[in-house]
Amino acid sequence: MAGKPLDLPPGIDVHYGSLRIRFTWEGSRRSETLPYPATQKGIKAASQLRDKVNSLIKLGLLDHDKYAELFPSSTAVAGGTPMFGEYAQLWLDSREITAGTRLNYKSALNLYWMPHLAMVRIDLITTTLLRRIIAAISWSSPNVKRNAITRLSTILEGAVREGLIPKNPAAILDLPKRSKKEIDPFTLDEANAIIARLYQHKHWPSLIYAAFFEFVFFSGLRLSEALAVRWDAVDLEKKTVHVKRTVAQGLVEERTKTGKDRFVLLNDRALHAIEYAKQYAERRKDRKGKVTEMPYVFPPSKSSEYVKQTSDLHKQWVPVLNELGIRRRPPYNCRHTYATICLMSGLNPAFIAQQLGHSVQMLLSTYARWINSSNDWQELQKLQIGPKLVRSCEETT
Repeated sequence: MAGKPLDLPPGIDVHYGSLRIRFTWEGSRRSETLPYPATQKGIKAASQLRDKVNSLIKLGLLDHDKYAELFPSSTAVAGGTPMFGEYAQLWLDSREITAGTRLNYKSALNLYWMPHLAMVRIDLITTTLLRRIIAAISWSSPNVKRNAITRLSTILEGAVREGLIPKNPAAILDLPKRSKKEIDPFTLDEANAIIARLYQHKHWPSLIYAAFFEFVFFSGLRLSEALAVRWDAVDLEKKTVHVKRTVAQGLVEERTKTGKDRFVLLNDRALHAIEYAKQYAERRKDRKGKVTEMPYVFPPSKSSEYVKQTSDLHKQWVPVLNELGIRRRPPYNCRHTYATICLMSGLNPAFIAQQLGHSVQMLLSTYARWINSSNDWQELQKLQIGPKLVRSCEETT
């Protein structure tokens, strides 16, 4: 939203580059965006219209027919066609979506679509108009472009279902192909070296991060899932952890990325990390601090119940990689490391997919390079039958 100029008259502000007037009618506050630019001429026209509206209200002459005449595009008018900006905001406010998804929509709208479409009536948006806008934008990546177009199309599809427009003008736009991120796991030796170095930290409260990274390296949980693991989700007798929470936008939410919870079996290394975290929690109870009770398995070393965002982990992660001379990769690659180690060890792909919370198809497409990689030369040896079936050059001569 644009800032408010100092010389705007009372009851007038700027909304997505256009002027908006505010007044009270029938006991409720009204706000109507006008097709006037934020210029002196536009401000004068908006001020005159607001004065006219207030005069009609005082005289009791503003009825619904007159309102529709003054503001034909208002959503307050029966049958009125809203501007895209108004409809998009209403659509977003009415959706029960996660905070992260809402932020994704708001970012895409504010960065790419609102500057061009906020004051365009939703029924006047055409595919040609959208193509012109897309061509004028400098996209940072194909994935960003794809995401922005997909978000726009979803909103316009909602307008179709509500009968505001006959068809979705964004439905036939070409979407860029998804560019797959290169999977770059650590080797088992690198993982062990990182974990060992973290356990050597001289500041004992920071040792909880050693247990955390040992856990994610050998359980395959997403970082946000591991940070949200509470003790009530751990069953040491069954050697399982119930993955049903995630950290998002600084809050712990009762969901996972896929919307499905799962039970993950814990191997010896993951159990070692849990046991260490248990001892750590007992030691923290005897210390002075704001937080002595630890409902979360991997609380931060400072006075807080849980790590608020995964980016905070980089403070512990990056220095260790630098000290060990290991090529820098983000800590999310711990999950990739677990997946590739399992595949190279010959574990059933269906089991690995269940552990990771993937579909088998996604697992196979993402980690195809590592499937049976240890047996590749054994497979190639099967081709040794070839020379026995083909005559040599001498035999041919």
